[in-house]
Amino acid sequence: MKENNNRSFWQRFAFIYTLFMRQNRKAYATMCRILSEQTEKKHHVLELACGTGQITFPMAGKAAAWTATDFSENMIRKASARNNPPAKGLSFQVADATRLPYADHSFDTVVIANALHIMPEPEKALSEIRRVLKEGGLLFSPTFVYKNQQHKTGFAIRLAEKFGFVTYHKWTEAEYVAFVQNHGFPDALGCVISARPTQECLITARKNASA
Repeated sequence: MKENNNRSFWQRFAFIYTLFMRQNRKAYATMCRILSEQTEKKHHVLELACGTGQITFPMAGKAAAWTATDFSENMIRKASARNNPPAKGLSFQVADATRLPYADHSFDTVVIANALHIMPEPEKALSEIRRVLKEGGLLFSPTFVYKNQQHKTGFAIRLAEKFGFVTYHKWTEAEYVAFVQNHGFPDALGCVISARPTQECLITARKNASA
């Protein structure tokens, strides 16, 4: 049966992912700067869809505990190999963002970068994120978006699609913010940052018990 979650693609792509994502070094530097401003030494952070550590390693050591996860075993294998010497408080685990193996209210922050748009059911991930966040905890979620509803894609995306990559949700900035607001984070705010192959909308939101 054909997979409906891009997993096979990411298993194959993991071996060149670090090299491929170097084109977004400036974007990741911006993300990490913003995230650093909201991360305290006492915090416990969960990172979903960590890839090979584009956010993980710049942020390692800024929190008491950083749990980096991905549903691709090969991504975790590559990321773990890069953790040399081992960063204090950093651990890696294979985990599905839509079915997290963590207790309720376990984390101060959940990071999920460039992933919700390539999930067939991202609302399930947001529900799980809300469940494992502490009250007042931070959702930090940059995701690729489009400038308008024409959804123009570059060569890299078109090439990836030939190898099985699927973008399930081609949101504009406003559509992405509205999606997150309507699925458990009504106070979500977004800002656009430059990236490749298209711009990103960086969402930050707090878990509100009354929402």
